[in-house]
Amino acid sequence: MSARCELTGKGKQFGHNVSFSLRRTNRVFKPNLQKKTFEVDGQKITMTLSTQAIRTLKKKKILA
Repeated sequence: MSARCELTGKGKQFGHNVSFSLRRTNRVFKPNLQKKTFEVDGQKITMTLSTQAIRTLKKKKILA
């Protein structure tokens, strides 16, 4: 499973940990991904979605 939302394409991002002495070390920001199952035309579909995509689908009344 790759760290990518199947709907929005949101994936991991890179940045730095910055210490008090301003020394920078590499780090990875991973999206909060959840597996969601919903029905489309009577067929169950399981997708890996970011929580941001799930919130949007709930707001648009697509996901219960």
